[in-house]
Amino acid sequence: MDEPRLRRLADALNEGPAAHGFGEDQRWTLARVSDLIARMFRTRYTLRGTSYLLHRIGWSVQVPAHRPVEPDVAAVATWRQEVWPAGKR
Repeated sequence: MDEPRLRRLADALNEGPAAHGFGEDQRWTLARVSDLIARMFRTRYTLRGTSYLLHRIGWSVQVPAHRPVEPDVAAVATWRQEVWPAGKR
């Protein structure tokens, strides 16, 4: 992918997932970025190829851009007790 397209992709990613129809969840996943690339440039990339493109524009696929300063301890406890065990099955 050439530099102008990489800049357009970076600008689109900075707008956030909701701006591109991905709902309320404000996280980019490799699958979402791959879909966005396909819509914007009519080119399909594998998830690995998408991660390479993200690294080229300075994005990390492992670390969220924003973390809560003070986590909601009650919500984390509820998640650990209810959601996590259900996902392990």
